[in-house]
Amino acid sequence: MTMESTESETTRVDLHLHSKFSIRPSQWVLQKIGCPESFADPAELYGLARRKGMSLVTITDHNTIAGCLEIAHLPGTFVSEEVTSYFPEDGCKVHVLVYGIDEQNHAEIRKARESVYDLVAYLNGKGIYHVLAHPLFALNDKLTKAHFEKALLLFRNFELNGSRSLTQNQCLRLILSSLEPGTIEGLVEKHGIEPHFPDPWKKILVGGSDDHSSLNIASTYTEVQGTHSVATFLRELRESPRVVGEGSDPKSFARNIYAIAYQFYKQKLGLEKYADRDELLRVLDRFLKPGKVEEPGVLSRLHAFWNSRRHHRSGNGASAGIRELLRHEALTSLRDSPELLRAAESGDSEQPGLEQKWFEFVNRVSNKVLLHSADHLLDHLAGANVFNVFHSLGSAGGLYTLMAPYFLAYSMFSRQKAFSLEAGEWFGSKGQLRAEPGRLKIAHFTDTFYEINGVASTLRQQISMAIKNGKELVIITCDMRDQSGLPGVRNFRPVGFHELPEYPEQKLCYPPFLEMLSYCYENEFTHIHAATPGPIGLAALAIARILALPIYGTYHTALPQYAQYLTNDPAIEELTWRYTLWYYDQMDEIFVPSRSTADELAQKGIAPGKIRVSARGIDTRRFHPSKRSRFLEERYRIDGRAVRLLYVGRISKEKDLPVLEDAYRFLVKTAGARVHLILTGDGPYLGEMRERLKDLPCTFTGTLEGEDLATVYASSDLFVFPSRTDTFGNVVLEAQASGLPVVVTDSGGPQENLLPGKTGVVVRGNSALHLFETLRDLVQDPRRLKEMGKNARLYVEGRSSEEAFHAGWQMYQNRPKGTETALDRAI
Repeated sequence: MTMESTESETTRVDLHLHSKFSIRPSQWVLQKIGCPESFADPAELYGLARRKGMSLVTITDHNTIAGCLEIAHLPGTFVSEEVTSYFPEDGCKVHVLVYGIDEQNHAEIRKARESVYDLVAYLNGKGIYHVLAHPLFALNDKLTKAHFEKALLLFRNFELNGSRSLTQNQCLRLILSSLEPGTIEGLVEKHGIEPHFPDPWKKILVGGSDDHSSLNIASTYTEVQGTHSVATFLRELRESPRVVGEGSDPKSFARNIYAIAYQFYKQKLGLEKYADRDELLRVLDRFLKPGKVEEPGVLSRLHAFWNSRRHHRSGNGASAGIRELLRHEALTSLRDSPELLRAAESGDSEQPGLEQKWFEFVNRVSNKVLLHSADHLLDHLAGANVFNVFHSLGSAGGLYTLMAPYFLAYSMFSRQKAFSLEAGEWFGSKGQLRAEPGRLKIAHFTDTFYEINGVASTLRQQISMAIKNGKELVIITCDMRDQSGLPGVRNFRPVGFHELPEYPEQKLCYPPFLEMLSYCYENEFTHIHAATPGPIGLAALAIARILALPIYGTYHTALPQYAQYLTNDPAIEELTWRYTLWYYDQMDEIFVPSRSTADELAQKGIAPGKIRVSARGIDTRRFHPSKRSRFLEERYRIDGRAVRLLYVGRISKEKDLPVLEDAYRFLVKTAGARVHLILTGDGPYLGEMRERLKDLPCTFTGTLEGEDLATVYASSDLFVFPSRTDTFGNVVLEAQASGLPVVVTDSGGPQENLLPGKTGVVVRGNSALHLFETLRDLVQDPRRLKEMGKNARLYVEGRSSEEAFHAGWQMYQNRPKGTETALDRAI
């Protein structure tokens, strides 16, 4: 790429450009949308590269020199290509850049390229300068340590690639700079390959942008000093070239994919003739077309366009086609974002930071389409409108296509990074690239965190313990409440939410998926954990798959049983079971709080080998018998002589509270004023239960937290928990820590959190009679109550939240033998 003056002191060449003649099979996303991997005209590339300050021009299309031949008559050009070759022993694919060739060389290269050994022998024999392109990138997922070792013996020249990750290029630099004569001698002995160049431990690095969209020409290039012809440039590449540019990132790579698709379809569909009249095309030109568009006025035109049509959107949210919906939301997003409009108004697709602006644009549009699709899908599911369900799924498919380039980009860069860091370890460069072995940084996704429930309470304890013990744990949630300032918590603003008719106080928040994906990639988490299988849990699963991270799940809540209680519909329970089992079967490991829960999941079909019991703990200093006081008498006017029965939890039918009502009514008839029932919590059954118990000695405290809750525990005499659907039951441990005997059922996890007969009693589930008889016997034996209370405190002293946290943290590291995570598969 020749500059205007041939007297320059430096020669700069982008050694890796692609034109429309590039015929390598397209990346998966480009295959799906039916466009080629590159769509740049060779002459256009030449002109763009000249404007970027390049001194010479070459094009390295895949296995063809047609693009080079189109510009061969222009000054300062030379013929090159990117050759696809293979390790014949197993078909591992590599790309070799060859420079300064002619048509005869190209024909002979085609014959030799099926074996990289034959190809290298031919190139060495002809004295053709050649480079191994992106050496740490696994083209067909077969690249291993052995292949890279052989490459070190076969090649002297390696590429720092502008479209690959910064980490990959850093790893390559460190590996090559660490080579010594002894290293090469060992590899020669191991693989039986003799290098055919002097000092094989001394490697040369060159750079090229590997640009396919014309947006990033010369983002990485090779520089040599002095005034040079093509011949002298190729000669001095063998000495000490300098690489300018470090690498790319997923956002830049994804924008290239959007640009290729846009440029291709714009020409294929003849959209160019509409560009002057269509404001959306004008905006896309400025984001996705190379060069600078000089015509001003996009901002004012777009405002005028929107104002003229804001009342004329055809169709409604339920019936609008996906293309119309995307177009509408794209224009709305531009209208609502002055920064995006200013970026479009500049008319310069090469302005700094445009990758981030394009990401924000796609994120805004995808969030709005997600809200539309999710709302209609859930509405139709609730109404059993099967045909509209399929229509909504079609919209979701359009949403997937919209975001697919980012999925590909983040997936590719994550796998590159994993393999590159592994390669760094092979050659002792690990300490310069990342933290010590065994580093854990957990992203813990949850649909519930700010609410009052056992899952949220456990997660808040874990964050507290992580901060105290210097562990890298971040809770990721999505809630409308602005509490982002909490340490260790990343709360994303939801795209929208869906209210459940049967559970009005619980809202399903739709997460901003691309924002979460970018956050997890940039923060370099090593593990993903999903606390709940709702929308945030689905986002966690998708992010783990895209980033090739191991994913763990905790089965906290018996969702199918809850669904049956709330809807009284066995079909809904079965559907919920199907979804729940599908979701948890995607996990690398499943943490469950009790053995009974583990057995239930195994009986339902989950592989027992991936289920691990991880008991929770509680704050044994906060919940303590010493907090017993006259709090109940003074605040709630409860008779201090009565035996106080306490229930803490959600006031809902799925907790089997109607059974408690019946048992308590029998008890009052027997014990009279000597008993008083206290219910702490809130829920959909509160009003009805209050009405049903209005003639009995009963107090509803509402939701209590902090010291008030701890005091109510300690000031009561007996804890009763009739639920059959709880997988653990934090409240059972909290009660015992406060010195209370407990009564639980023989179904679910709570029965595993006491010593039967010593710290509490296990009764038959759903039996008001058995519960009544047990309560009657305990109420009539105050000495036994007191003794069991002492035993309960002693029992729980070994169940602190800190001990549980350390045990749970260790479980991430002590993975059962024979199991494999997504990270293992990526490497």
